[in-house]
Amino acid sequence: MNHKVLSNLGMAMRAGKLATGEEIVHRCIRDGKAKLVLIATDTAPGTRKKVLDKCATYGVDYAVALDRVSIGQAIGKAERVLVAVTDQGFAAMIQKQLSQLPEVENID
Repeated sequence: MNHKVLSNLGMAMRAGKLATGEEIVHRCIRDGKAKLVLIATDTAPGTRKKVLDKCATYGVDYAVALDRVSIGQAIGKAERVLVAVTDQGFAAMIQKQLSQLPEVENID
């Protein structure tokens, strides 16, 4: 199932519906553009807390899943710990697939 999630992250990236990088993801959350935030399981605790707090404040769905290397490879970039899906269709599809993975934390 991981391969479907990773494949859809790659498609979202190619479609221009994915934001990466801590500052950009925070801005997307704040501006209401983020539909789903994906946080890598190996994200630093401080970064994770900051993003989770921001998602809670702005009512953005999130999931803690995958690792930074897998996410980076899926989107054709270097290692990434945060990505924001900015399209509702991609977000719903990825969220559904993530909900079927046993190791995913807190998918809202």
